[in-house]
Amino acid sequence: MRKIAVFVCVLSLILTPLVSHGAETDAERKARLEKELRALDQQILAQQRLVEGKQVERQSLERDIDILDAEINKAQLGIKARSLAITQLSDQIGEKEVVLEILDERLKKQRQSIGDLIRKTEEVDDYSLMELLLSNQSFSEFFTDFEDYRSINNSLNASLTVLEEIKVETHTQKLSLEGKQQTEAELKELQEQEKARIEAQEAEKEEILQVTKGQEAAYQAHLEAQQKTAAQLRQQLFELAGGGGRIPFPEAVSLAKFAAQKTGVSASLILAILEQESSYGSNIGSCSYDDLVQGKAVMHPERDAPIFVAMASVVGFDPDVQQVSCPWIRSGTRVGWGGAMGPSQFIPSTWAIYGGIVNSGGTWKYEAGSDAIRRLVGGSSPSSPFRNQDAFMATALLMRDNGAVAGNYNAEWTAAIRYFAGWAGASNPINHPYGDNVMARKKRIEGDIRTLDAG
Repeated sequence: MRKIAVFVCVLSLILTPLVSHGAETDAERKARLEKELRALDQQILAQQRLVEGKQVERQSLERDIDILDAEINKAQLGIKARSLAITQLSDQIGEKEVVLEILDERLKKQRQSIGDLIRKTEEVDDYSLMELLLSNQSFSEFFTDFEDYRSINNSLNASLTVLEEIKVETHTQKLSLEGKQQTEAELKELQEQEKARIEAQEAEKEEILQVTKGQEAAYQAHLEAQQKTAAQLRQQLFELAGGGGRIPFPEAVSLAKFAAQKTGVSASLILAILEQESSYGSNIGSCSYDDLVQGKAVMHPERDAPIFVAMASVVGFDPDVQQVSCPWIRSGTRVGWGGAMGPSQFIPSTWAIYGGIVNSGGTWKYEAGSDAIRRLVGGSSPSSPFRNQDAFMATALLMRDNGAVAGNYNAEWTAAIRYFAGWAGASNPINHPYGDNVMARKKRIEGDIRTLDAG
């Protein structure tokens, strides 16, 4: 009976809700950070509206300086917003780590309790009926022990149930922690990109003012001098991660124009996304899907790895040697999952949506009728994330579904952010630098394409 009482105490400890000490202080801190973020969000949106309004004006010195000023202000505000967001995430990560420590301790105590219950059960099981009859125990004492035995069995079953619940909760908390750590790493990466972009914009503004001395005619001459010749562009190489490797810029333009014709997404936007993705972070395709990085496989074992293996047998590549993106390593610590594939940097679960890999009865298989990429490119074989034409089409399809076909600045900018952060993340200003970077690339590439076409 004493062991049962001990178990009840342990069980009550396990089932006690987690209590956050100092909740009022934490709540005040969260409220302050949220208030500051909301204020920054409004300022960022005001600068964004200014940029959008200026984009439709005729290109002039005054207009372009105004755009640069607004973009610099917006970027500086974005850095402040991301600093606050990183602080919030750091607080949340700390809370998750505390929860995991508590769950791990409860898991340890639960296992000890189960061990005690199993030993007690074995003791009763070893006590035979003959031993009972030969003993001096009365029937009332026997039935009391029998009831104790039944209670122990019931407690053991309940304990096993609680153990499974703790395991599930621990797994859920770990996934949540990993997600927050990856978000924090992405924000820090955006922070670094944004600082570099501000420096470049400040230098560009200074150069324009020095060269033109504030004169419109001189500015127009400066713009003309900056244009590349068609001959130079034909020698330019367009970098892609994975797939066909280095391909001539004119060929990249041709692939993007074909995808644009089929989807309605501008060719320059498709090229801007692919340029951004191929050089973004450390996910440039140097890992195998099942490589171990800091004790875990590169690719998410449940969400993506089964699709990747199924895709390999369909497309015809060796999954053990095919290179995919590596997980992020920040300050020596792994963050999140790798496994993004080819030029478009789609993870397998995203590629499956457009590439015809479907789940049938728990098994992933290829279904030609669901392969939107193959249908649009007119291919005779399953689409592949490592084939440049298919990668271009996949990017165009996702951008189309993200709303880029509207064709205006805001629609394309928003679609780009959705490519990076999903639909929910697109409304969060801390992710906006991705869209800013893509649109800056798009503007440059549009000029290159015009020059190339004119030649």
